[in-house]
Amino acid sequence: MQIVSSLLTLQSATIEDPRTLDALNDCQCRMRAIALVHQSLYRSTDLASVDLREYILSLTNTVMSAYGSEAKRIDVKIDVEDVAMGLDTVIPCGMIINELLTNSLKSAFPEGREGEIGIGLHRTKDDAGYELLFRDNGVGLPADLDIFRTRTLGLQLVTSLVERQLNGEVQVKREGGTEFLIRFREVEYH
Repeated sequence: MQIVSSLLTLQSATIEDPRTLDALNDCQCRMRAIALVHQSLYRSTDLASVDLREYILSLTNTVMSAYGSEAKRIDVKIDVEDVAMGLDTVIPCGMIINELLTNSLKSAFPEGREGEIGIGLHRTKDDAGYELLFRDNGVGLPADLDIFRTRTLGLQLVTSLVERQLNGEVQVKREGGTEFLIRFREVEYH
């Protein structure tokens, strides 16, 4: 995956169209999110699961680094419970966080605006599943945007991963920025 990411970097140097370059950069961020899962797995003593807190910290740092000076004006707060999960759960969680973080960095804080992004993941009170909370205090999603019927690839990925990969549900709040609350259970295959 590192090779594919490097090829995307080389290719992006030859592209002049901003929309094409943006799409290529988004693909590269997605590849890095998946590659980080594998790196975390190789560092783990348990080859069947990944420390989600460590992974989310690495993923967030990687995405923030990719946005360079734009990201420096955004404060990211991470509150993730110490939990180890299998790959079938970690990969969709990582992709969801990658998409939401990228979307916030690109759209929530226009014209040099400063702001805050929060990422939290905790067990539910009944200990039967998990809640992933992603919020920003940016300009918010447009009032007429239906995240379940959008044409943007990032939000399509988020809803698809939540519903089809994690068998979860997503709720969106639009007051004082944007908040995604995602409830799911760890994916288990027998």
